[in-house]
Amino acid sequence: MRKVSPNIFKAYDIRGLYEKDIDGDVAELIGRAFAHVLADLSGKKVTDLHVALGRDMRLSAPELAARYRDGLVHEGVSVLNAGQVGTEMLYWLVGSRELDGGLMCTASHNPKAYTGAKLVRQGALALSGDSGIQDIRRLVETGIPDRLGGGRCESIEIYEEFQAAVLEFVEPSRIKPLKVVVDGGNGMAGPMVGPLLEQLGLDLITSYWRPDGNFPDHEPNPLLPENREFIIKRVIEERADLGIAWDGDADRCFFIDDTGRFVDGDFLTALLAESLLSTRPGATVLYDVRASRAVRDVVREHHGTALMNRVGHAFFKTRMRETAAIFGGEVSGHYYFHDFYCADSGTIPALLVLELLSRTGRRLSELLEPLQSRYFISGEINSEVADSAATMRAIERRFSDGRVQRLDGLSIDYDDWHFNVRASNTEPLLRLNLESLVSEADMEARRDEVLALIRG
Repeated sequence: MRKVSPNIFKAYDIRGLYEKDIDGDVAELIGRAFAHVLADLSGKKVTDLHVALGRDMRLSAPELAARYRDGLVHEGVSVLNAGQVGTEMLYWLVGSRELDGGLMCTASHNPKAYTGAKLVRQGALALSGDSGIQDIRRLVETGIPDRLGGGRCESIEIYEEFQAAVLEFVEPSRIKPLKVVVDGGNGMAGPMVGPLLEQLGLDLITSYWRPDGNFPDHEPNPLLPENREFIIKRVIEERADLGIAWDGDADRCFFIDDTGRFVDGDFLTALLAESLLSTRPGATVLYDVRASRAVRDVVREHHGTALMNRVGHAFFKTRMRETAAIFGGEVSGHYYFHDFYCADSGTIPALLVLELLSRTGRRLSELLEPLQSRYFISGEINSEVADSAATMRAIERRFSDGRVQRLDGLSIDYDDWHFNVRASNTEPLLRLNLESLVSEADMEARRDEVLALIRG
């Protein structure tokens, strides 16, 4: 039996190097195991399951998606194959057709050599290391009883339906012909979001808009500064109203304001929360433990309820259902919407920001200025450590006079500054996010103090 590395089973998905970690045989095993885990989660027979399948633009995706399909069909599952789509389209398909689950063949923002799968159950709820993914690992390792098959696969086209559904989140007639630079990173944003933006009559300047798994221009990860240099320069050159960049599977979007400044995810969460609360007063909004206090303060100022949450899409989607939250945002650029099956979308935030700028008649930099001049954030800083547990204990001892929370990693709060330190799920790293409400200089001094302890 093919030996499978346990390291591919991550906290929120399955991911590894193509051929070295995940080849066709491994993909088929994962598909078979996924069928049995879904059956257990749904309380159904495997042969009664209906599962969606999608793939991104990676060069390995056609082969591996076919093998995931074979694994599911081998166990007797009925598969709806949506072909090459953005990840949120797969989520939408599972939610809108009330399917038992879905598998998206993608490695998201990772470099060319990677592949993987994002897995959801009924309601587009994500499987995670805490629920489902480790069960798949155990089945793959111990062996899956052979079946005679009996499943089937139907290919479907969902682009038009999906685009009509997400367009309902805005009033298209209110969106003005703004000048917008877009960077698809040669991922799935072009075919998924492009037709919608063209419908809106924007002055659209497209870059790297065609899916290409070779990623000839730059890696599809706008969180890395080197991957957004191009769009920042282009926004400034074109004197555009804003820039929007997407990651590879296009379930995350990132914004550049009219001055060429990258918009941090927590500030964008605050803006979207304010806009959504204007039509849903009193609603609940989720934000992650790393976020600026701007999110909490803006939500409260607009009479909403702000709840802090663990990092990760599996935890956000579950908590949104539990709390009936209308919206959730993560620093990493994941934005979740109650009316989108509590799933994350890279399309809806882009539409909402375009509508917000059109409705207010203000520039994005103007809307952000009250936040950027009051909340001074470090961004996420990674440090390699030999013993993360010992380092975390040392941090807690040093800052024992602060308010301590352990919702996700270690959070220390003071009245005018706070920070969170979390261990990486996959690497020997500690991740620091720190904020001061005093000044940029105070943030930098506090940041350096905590980093000295982490790296000392």
